[in-house]
Order: sequence, then C-alpha cells, then structure tokens
Amino acid sequence: MEDKDKNSYFLISVSNRENLELCIKHAMAGFTNSINGLWTFLDIDVGDYISFLYGARVKNLYRVVKKLAYKNAENLPPWPPVTFRMSGNTYHFPFRLFLEKERELDEPMVRPEFSYVAENLLLRGGYRKTHFQGDTVTFYNVSEMGILCNNKENEMLKIKSETFKPKIVFKRDLEKIPEKFYFRELILQSIIRRKIKDFFLNNILEFFNIEESSDKFEVLGEKALSEGFVDIFIKLKHPIGKNKYIFVEVKTGRAQRRDFEQLMKYMSELRVETIGGVLIAKKFPRNFLNLPDNILPVKYYFENLNKDQEYDYEHLLNLLKLERVL
Repeated sequence: MEDKDKNSYFLISVSNRENLELCIKHAMAGFTNSINGLWTFLDIDVGDYISFLYGARVKNLYRVVKKLAYKNAENLPPWPPVTFRMSGNTYHFPFRLFLEKERELDEPMVRPEFSYVAENLLLRGGYRKTHFQGDTVTFYNVSEMGILCNNKENEMLKIKSETFKPKIVFKRDLEKIPEKFYFRELILQSIIRRKIKDFFLNNILEFFNIEESSDKFEVLGEKALSEGFVDIFIKLKHPIGKNKYIFVEVKTGRAQRRDFEQLMKYMSELRVETIGGVLIAKKFPRNFLNLPDNILPVKYYFENLNKDQEYDYEHLLNLLKLERVL
C-alpha cells in the first residue's frame, strides 16, 4: 500500500472552463512557457497528487504518472495559445503532467476540509498563481471525497513532438525560453524545499531542540499570511492539541536586515505555535549574525558550479549544499 505521507498534494489553478474540460478529458495538466509555468513543472513530481481548481471548486483527484516538456508547443493540442490583454504576451503550454484519475469529485472550496488552501486564496485576493500545495490533512480529506475510479483509462493524446529537459542557466544571455531559464528565486525555493524535505530537516529540528522525528513534519511550499508570503512552511503533519510551525525565507543573494525583519513578522503572526524561523541566503554579513535564538541562518551554495554551463533540476539538487552558519 502506498504511503500517502511521502507524497505531496497540489491544487492546479485553471484559467477557464474550456481548458478545465480539456484537462479532464485527457487527464493532463499543462503549464505555460513562463517562469511560473516552469516553477510548477519542477515543483510537482511523478507520484505526487493533484486536483484542478476552477470557479472556487475542486475537481477530481489524480496521481502524476509522467511529466514531459515539448518543443514547438504553440502548435500542439489540446490547449490553444493564450494572450493576456494587459501585457499583450502570448503563451503556450510546453510543460505537461500526465495523470491517472484516482477519485471523481466536484467539491466547493468553502468546505472546512479545504481551509488550508482556502486561506491562501483568501489572503491573495484570488488565484494569481499556478499551483497551491495542500497539507497532509487536506490530502487525506480529499482521498475520502467523491467516488473511487476503478476504470482509470482516459482519452490519452498522442503528441508527436520532440521533448526536452528544461535547463537552468546562470548568465542572462544564455536564457532561451522555454528550453533554458535564468536562475531565479522561485527555482531556488523549489530546490531548497526538496533538499530540506529529503536531507536537511533533521538539522533544523536539532537546532530548535525539537524531539519529534523528521517524519512527523511536512515541508510545504509558499504559505500566504497577512504580512506576506513565506517561501517555505514547516509544520507537524498530524498535530495533537497544537501545531509546531517553522518559517523559512529564501534569498538568492546576500541577506539583508529587512529579510530578517520580514521573517520576524511572519513568526509573530502565529506566535503561539511558532517554534522559529530559518533564513537561507548565499551570504551573510558578519555583523548580521547576532540573531535571536529562534532564528537559524543557513548558507546555500552549489558545489563546483560553472556559470558558463547549463543544469537540469536534478543536477542542481545534487549540487546544492546547505550549511548552518551558527
């Protein structure tokens, strides 16, 4: 039996009903040739679960069985290119997730079972984001909604186009979207979330003298708060009585005093259940390290990185090193 505690669950925001119907018909999710599209494609892994989110309703539960990026996607079905009126930019959908339907459901977001994600939506004032990560409790609730799908066949599209693996570059003149994207904070957030989840969580729990084992906690993506959006949110999967929160703020460059102050604001919002905060940056000024006991500074770097080369996500994940500064 699959251990759902090891899988992540996401709600995918769909722009219109026509696109939603195409997603459901072909059991496929597509993301645009933009940094947000790449971020979503990298953030969601094979084996994770997703539902579609449209019109304040949650549609179906799927498991991701394959992910591919296609060249010349502007000519590929099922979604036509989309042009935004404000910017005039036209986008197509090179990044695809192939899905297998597990449960059929159509539920309103106002259900209390969706409160974790609904709070993110409310504080954002709407969608304006490609994907939202649900917590373990949300995932377990969705896994009991609707009806189980025994017949998992769908109208699979036969896409005849060359595929590619998206690469990350560290010089702007090497960027060639959608095949190559310049390194940005969203990409770093995704890589660090995965690194913390798989390798570094024990270090964080040890610093804060937390006795529970790391498998009792979950490492979630961006969390909306009234003070802003914390990059990574760590909490107990199944809290009893009260939770334990750790806020993680990620910066691609040198840490600034305002980054520390912002992290403190996040922590103060949920102060009763907050254990501490982690500030991750490339560099820390020497006079910046006199921090409170509930702030852990962590330096990141990519071992033996060559800025003239290009890297795929998995390669960067392997090169990434996180070191406690204190």
